[in-house]
Amino acid sequence: MAHTPTTDVLIVGAGPVGLSAAAELVRRGVSCRLVDRLAARLPYAKAVGIQPRTLEIWDRMGLARTVMEAAVPLHGQLLYVNGSELGRIELALPPEVPYRFAALPQYETERILEEHLNALGTVIERGTELLSFTQDGGGVTSLLRTASGGEEELRARYLIGCDGAHSTVRKGLGLSYEGGAFAEEYMLADVVTDLDLPDGYGLRSLHQAADGSTDDVLVCVPLPGKGRYRMSMVVPPELSAAAQPAGGAAAGEGVEHGLEGGGRVPELSHIQAVVDRLAPSPATVSGMRWSSVFRISHRIVDRYGEGRVFVAGDAAHIHPPTGAQGMNTGIQDACNLAWKLALVLRESAGPALLTTYDAERRPVGEEVVGRTVRHATQGMQSDPDDPRTLMLREAQLLVGYQDGPLAGSPSGPAGAPQPGERAPDCTGLTLPLAAYPSRLLDVLRGRAEHVVLLYGADGAALAEAAEQARAAGRALTRSGTDGGATGPQIVAVLAREAAAGGSAALPVPGYRDADGEFARLYGADGPTGFLVRPDGYLGARFPLADTATALAGYLASLSAASA
Repeated sequence: MAHTPTTDVLIVGAGPVGLSAAAELVRRGVSCRLVDRLAARLPYAKAVGIQPRTLEIWDRMGLARTVMEAAVPLHGQLLYVNGSELGRIELALPPEVPYRFAALPQYETERILEEHLNALGTVIERGTELLSFTQDGGGVTSLLRTASGGEEELRARYLIGCDGAHSTVRKGLGLSYEGGAFAEEYMLADVVTDLDLPDGYGLRSLHQAADGSTDDVLVCVPLPGKGRYRMSMVVPPELSAAAQPAGGAAAGEGVEHGLEGGGRVPELSHIQAVVDRLAPSPATVSGMRWSSVFRISHRIVDRYGEGRVFVAGDAAHIHPPTGAQGMNTGIQDACNLAWKLALVLRESAGPALLTTYDAERRPVGEEVVGRTVRHATQGMQSDPDDPRTLMLREAQLLVGYQDGPLAGSPSGPAGAPQPGERAPDCTGLTLPLAAYPSRLLDVLRGRAEHVVLLYGADGAALAEAAEQARAAGRALTRSGTDGGATGPQIVAVLAREAAAGGSAALPVPGYRDADGEFARLYGADGPTGFLVRPDGYLGARFPLADTATALAGYLASLSAASA
């Protein structure tokens, strides 16, 4: 049995969640091994919806432009019932939200993330399967079967299971995975069609029986490429499980979720038959790249980790694909865990910080599972919220940790963003050397650490607050495993009307709030400081004069955090 040097983190599963976890760790100086039992990336358009919040996360990683160049916009969805147009859902968001909804096949998402990770010096070890693991106080010992068929014992300080609904890591931890399965079976297909739909719009066409129940459905989501859509529909009787031999892809798993392998492969004729029944106008399908039968379950673990082992994505939660929440939720799991692991690994925070991963993310998973099940069974019209709130939630822009262990006390005017809430983007930030304005996302892009935003009109007060923030950062930074971690990065945002000579001697990057947009969206009604976490959420909000005390308190909480 071969033995390899210890790595900081072993990540099992190289889908979008595992790739995101690896990329976020590696860019913070953490050594990773990323393994996947598959020999190659699957060419399937499984998860296709990209939420605006995910694009914000990718922007900070430097990936948003690459994704947008490959994806197509999603403007809305047309709803038909029994051949009549019932209405349309417009995917509209407030103008201050920087990104819109998009569609990209999962294999393209994985390609972009993999190329990004490769550029950081880490590759996927394909054809490598986790067989078992044990953990102790100092790390995790994993037994791997490599692509050559041999076995390898690997010692890592932490293990993350991003290995899907049938997760070996979850089972090895003995986590419960409570929930159930929907009785319906569906088909998925990636096809070309001459379906007459407006650009950027999907289709949901239903047939309802006399009692109001839905007995037939066709859902089409546009993909990159002329006339290409990902279609889903109910499985016909000849492909149903009842018509198949005993056994099947999910036999013995206890979790019936995801694409099925084996003999039940829908043909183009099966897809055409549904289109003939439910398309709002005659249409032909062709050019099928792939098709599959899939089942849907709804489950969530009782905890997102134990000791030095964690689960993320489908390994932690599965649910209906309604609203394209699954992959996006998993990517946010990965980002939440990665920055905390990085701080702990370089000894800039205590191990207790890792308990906040479950405390912050499991409530999000529970809400997503409950909401998608409700929308799948009762429709989005069952949601009591107003359309604006509903759309912001679907875009995952309302995900927050206000009740979590890292959120401090609220402060500032009513309605202002508070600790635990998403840090809003804004426009109109100007620099003397730039002939164009910047967004706040431009300022945050590429910064892997906490960022302190200092807002005020007086340059001397801003400079003093900046020095206090640096001192707090030096207290956080220790000589860790990477030989020199960095503390919070400091950026000044000057009020629209600065005091005389306000920015002339400012020893930090200084942006003018030229349009007053920062002050409006952040509720900055006076000199104020904000700490933005590495995942884009507010960690603290404080009067500028209290910078030292507020930052010291937050940074101390990184070591004292508990669920």
